[in-house]
Amino acid sequence: MSNTLRDRFRLSESGAATVSLVIKATKEAGLIKMDESESTSTRYASYLPFWA
Repeated sequence: MSNTLRDRFRLSESGAATVSLVIKATKEAGLIKMDESESTSTRYASYLPFWA
């Protein structure tokens, strides 16, 4: 997901840390959740919106 967000926000490779912070804050806010059917590794994690 981080590569997709980095591309969407047009961030450079160094923007990966920023994207990780956005993902973490969004998870803590309860707006997304990890897709348990995929991998449990955070490196290969997929996320679902809170309503899914």
